[in-house]
Amino acid sequence: MPPPSDIVKVAIEWPGAFPKLMEIDQKKPLASIIREVCDGWSLANPENYALQYADSTNFYITEKNRNEIKNGAILRLAASPTQTAQGLHERIQSSSMDAKLEALKDLANHSRDITFAQEFINLDGISLLTQMVESGSERYQKLQKIMKPCFGDMLSFTLTAFVELMDHGIVSWDTFSVAFIKKIASYVNKSATDVSVLQRSLAILESMVLNSYDLYQKVAQEITIGQLMPHLQGSDPDIQTYTIAVINALFLKAPDDKRQEIANILAQKQLRSIILSHVIRGTRTIQTEMAHQLYVLQVLTFNLLEDRMMTKMDPQDQSQRDIIFELRRIAFDADLEPTNSGSIEKRKSMYTRDYKKLGFINHVNPAMDFTETPPGMLALDNMLYFAKHHQDAYIRIVLENSSREDKHECPFGRSSIELTKMLCEILKVGELPSDTCNEFHPMFFTHDRSFEEFFCICIQLLNKTWKEMRATSEDFNKVMQVVKEQITRALTTKPNSLDQFKSKLQNLSYTEILKIRQSERMNQEDFQSRPIIELREKIQPEILELVKQQRLNRLCEGTCFRKISSRRRQDKFWYCRLSPNHKVLHYGDQEESPQGEVPHESLQDKLPVADIKAIVTGKDCPHMKEKGALKQNKEVLELAFSILYDPDDSLNFIAPDKHEYCVWTDGLNALLGKEMMSELTKNDLDTLLSMEMKLRLLDLENIKIPEAPPPIPKEPSNYDFVYDCN
Repeated sequence: MPPPSDIVKVAIEWPGAFPKLMEIDQKKPLASIIREVCDGWSLANPENYALQYADSTNFYITEKNRNEIKNGAILRLAASPTQTAQGLHERIQSSSMDAKLEALKDLANHSRDITFAQEFINLDGISLLTQMVESGSERYQKLQKIMKPCFGDMLSFTLTAFVELMDHGIVSWDTFSVAFIKKIASYVNKSATDVSVLQRSLAILESMVLNSYDLYQKVAQEITIGQLMPHLQGSDPDIQTYTIAVINALFLKAPDDKRQEIANILAQKQLRSIILSHVIRGTRTIQTEMAHQLYVLQVLTFNLLEDRMMTKMDPQDQSQRDIIFELRRIAFDADLEPTNSGSIEKRKSMYTRDYKKLGFINHVNPAMDFTETPPGMLALDNMLYFAKHHQDAYIRIVLENSSREDKHECPFGRSSIELTKMLCEILKVGELPSDTCNEFHPMFFTHDRSFEEFFCICIQLLNKTWKEMRATSEDFNKVMQVVKEQITRALTTKPNSLDQFKSKLQNLSYTEILKIRQSERMNQEDFQSRPIIELREKIQPEILELVKQQRLNRLCEGTCFRKISSRRRQDKFWYCRLSPNHKVLHYGDQEESPQGEVPHESLQDKLPVADIKAIVTGKDCPHMKEKGALKQNKEVLELAFSILYDPDDSLNFIAPDKHEYCVWTDGLNALLGKEMMSELTKNDLDTLLSMEMKLRLLDLENIKIPEAPPPIPKEPSNYDFVYDCN
């Protein structure tokens, strides 16, 4: 007979004694269980003890998390969080350097546990640590020279404990003094700082900037971009990642009027070329967190274009009109013409003719073409850049199309405006960076004016595709669709340079796009004759069951999810998987992203599938309703889902990507007997159905299938031909 569900069998350790095997009744108060354990070892004052996991985490067991204890767990009887916090609070103030170092090391380990953290913070522990940091360098200046390794370790453990305690979100970042900020900044500004101290100092500065605008202003006064640059040129990849994270934080939190100023400083300090040579083209593989920080930097850089993208052209602004005049002059060498030749009407007529040749919609006043936002003035900026920096290509495109009389001319002005709008959509200009995306493009780090160069390549592609399609003005939207497909397909290959991107586009001609489309169409071909439709309907449930089993198998393998916090750079992971019998979800925290599957026995928590009430997604998720930056992020919303279970609790997820999101939402819906609604299921179903149909119809190749079934023949006049085997 199986044991009651409220009874958990565990082993409990105590230093110097044999482990005790015990059955814990989850209905009994935790204090009673601890008293019973203490009585077994004749220990007085049971209120001074607590149970904790005997693993690398050493997390305390509380009334809140006791349901996470599993059968077979190994626990340890230890001093209570209050006693431990008080002891460490006293020990870190010891006059003995060795005792102090050991105490700070223990504090750094214990601070990961929120139960201990709460007790230590209640003792004003954060203030004590900040005071130690503020006065530590001066107090131990002489000691630092004599015992530098010891001092470095001491400071490292102090800062580690501080970071871990703050990560729980119990204390506001706004409470810290300028002296503390200056001290942390000084560790970053020093060239010979201990690596672990530098890491944690950068992490603290990043968190300060992201969590408080007041602290952003104070940090910005203490740290300059120039002081951060040497850390990027070092060989430590973690330091490089933390440094870019701080730069991104300063960039992200800067007021709108300051962002362009920061961008100019980054350009002056050659941030792009340093990242390209020391990170992207470095000897080490780019890790996930570094890829994320490069993606964020890419997004923030492109978002500087948003102001011009959303600025309408003022037809009365002479300086803006002069840009259009300059486009005309470069294309038609208007400066060689006598300025006083002919009447005003004649010059207006000539201008109108030239503006028509330039491909503007409004020939009389082309400024009106730039009043739509997006792309606003950004389109005009791109056109001028192309005309000045790629003058030969610009003149060739304009003259080539203006001299055509067969209605196949490609309108340069209209094309440039629509292309700029399309590129802004592809690169998501103006959107906040996602907390989960790692998709950066190395080629955008190879040029100081990467967006403009990107445009120059694409406008030449558009002109080439227009000619290949022999398009007219009626085909404009079709051409733009083909060009968008060419660009997005080339971008998915992640070219390392703009030249590589250009060569990828050369291989994606209009003819090649047609071949790709035809191939995809054939792969997804859906015959419409009635027998084929009937066969499809007959085998669809079988294929759907196959997809369902695949989803459930993937849930059984499990997935590692990232815990999203305000300090994303400090990776925290948790793993979730379905039990082989499909009855329980096992989940638990992980120290690092696991390689391969995590055994369900090592996952501390579980949730019976029978307890699941519903699956919700997007903005309906509890963790998406909370205040914070995640609420604003569209991409995170699209990856969020939650399991609602009794009593009004939820298990909240943010999938690593769209594929995992679809797999998990499909699998969970399948567990609950609901329909799998994701786009991935639709695509898989179509692909598998198409393959199965083609396999079954192989013998009928080149045989025409009739619309109606053949008539059933009449019964024979007799059955004399039947042979009875019996």
